[in-house]
Parts: sequence; structure tokens; C-alpha cells
Amino acid sequence: MKLLIDADFIVYKACAAAETEIDWGDDVILVTSKFSDAMAATMRELNKIKNHFMWDVPELILFFSDSTNFRKQIKEDYKGHRNRKKPCGYKRIINALKSRYEVIIMPTLEADDALGIYATKNPGNVICSPDKDMRQIPGKLYDLDELTLINEVDGPRWHLIQALAGDQTDGYSGVPGIGVKRAATLFKEKGYTWKAVLEAFKEKDLDEETALVNARLARILTVDDYDFEKGQPRLWTPTADYRVDDGTGSKVKDTVGSAKQTRDSKS
Repeated sequence: MKLLIDADFIVYKACAAAETEIDWGDDVILVTSKFSDAMAATMRELNKIKNHFMWDVPELILFFSDSTNFRKQIKEDYKGHRNRKKPCGYKRIINALKSRYEVIIMPTLEADDALGIYATKNPGNVICSPDKDMRQIPGKLYDLDELTLINEVDGPRWHLIQALAGDQTDGYSGVPGIGVKRAATLFKEKGYTWKAVLEAFKEKDLDEETALVNARLARILTVDDYDFEKGQPRLWTPTADYRVDDGTGSKVKDTVGSAKQTRDSKS
């Protein structure tokens, strides 16, 4: 068994905590960091996750986001408010971790997507992430609190719920006035279908293209959503009769642009 760890937030938090400020006066403030402190904090968090599975001797695989993001080609201002620099030592910590663990960074993908692709290509492992988006991926999910089994139906259902509810943190709004609870209630009444998604958007005078953009931004990639030969995602495109309940599938098409060859990925 392997632990597939969303390491972005772990390293970010550890490096941010290791930062200190020196105020020199005269309009000069210097930000410094101690690498050993950041590295120690990172290792503590990784060991804490590993120790939760003491009944096994799991191998850790760490996933990080690439510096570019394919979702910005879908919506230019995706995560626009998050465009602040990484804390001191962030890249150095990642480079140091590469000598201890397998590190996977896939071109143009966020860590969530690389996790989703690896987990669905190599079932039987455990995703370790507090991000609610990972509830889309079938399999075992450890949210750093409890271990949950996501089945083949609940994952795609959660994707449709997120398409309606949106995610203000990531910069897509979904349907105004609809949150997670309201979306779940609506789907229970109408079924988890693309038709129900379109109707919800239409009620707020929003067109199909808006619905599709939200669904694509909400989608965490799986092995079926990635073209390994071209090294790029396939955009999620549902059929008109798409529904989760009976397993009716969705068609996908190649995403825009070409991607550089996968690096640091052993998936």
C-alpha cells in the first residue's frame, strides 16, 4: 500500500511557519527563513500521516502542483486571488524531499489532478488530503482526520454537487444561491444528471457554456481524463443524457494547447 500525499499544503505551511521578519527601519523589512526548521516541520507532518497507518509499512509518494495550470485556459482568472509568492525555502524543501521520496509533478496539473490520475491508474492505495475535492476520486481517502471509502458512484456525484455549489476559494461560483446541501437535495429530487445541472443554471439565467465551465473547473482528473501520449488533460464533456446513477458515461476531448513532457512523474 502506498500513501498518496497532497504535499503542497504541507510544505507551504511548514515554510510559512519558518519565516521571520527583520525590520531594518528606513522602509526596509527583510524576510528570512531557516531551512532546517522548515524541513523538520515538513517531516513531522509526513511522519504524522505515516504513523496513522502503523499497522502497515506504507510507501509515501508526494504530489505537488506544477507552476502552470491548465484551468487558466478554461477560465483566465481561476485562482487569480491566490497569485502570491511561495514562502521562503518552498522550492528548496521540495528538492530535498526528492532525495527521500518519490515526488510527482505533472505538467500543467495541480497536485489534486496528479493524485486523481495516479490513484485511478493504480487502485488500492490511499489518498491523503484534507481537500474536499478529493471526494470525487473512488478509493480510500484519509482527510487527516478519518479514513473514508469513496465508491464509484459517490465520487462522480460529488463532482456534480461541486459544479453547482462552486468554490469561491478557487474562483468559480457555480449557481448563485446554491451551496453543497441545496445541491445534494436538488440531485436527490431530480437525479444526478447533466440535465439537472443545466436546469439549475438556467433558472438563474445562466447558459450551458457557463455550466460546462464550472463543471470542468470542478473536475478532479482521473486516468480517463488524461492523454498520456500528448501529455495533457482531456476536458470533461458530458453527453446530453449523462447521469451518474446508471453509469452512463461522458465523452471527453483533448484540452487546449500542447503540454511539455511529464517530468518527475513515475506514474
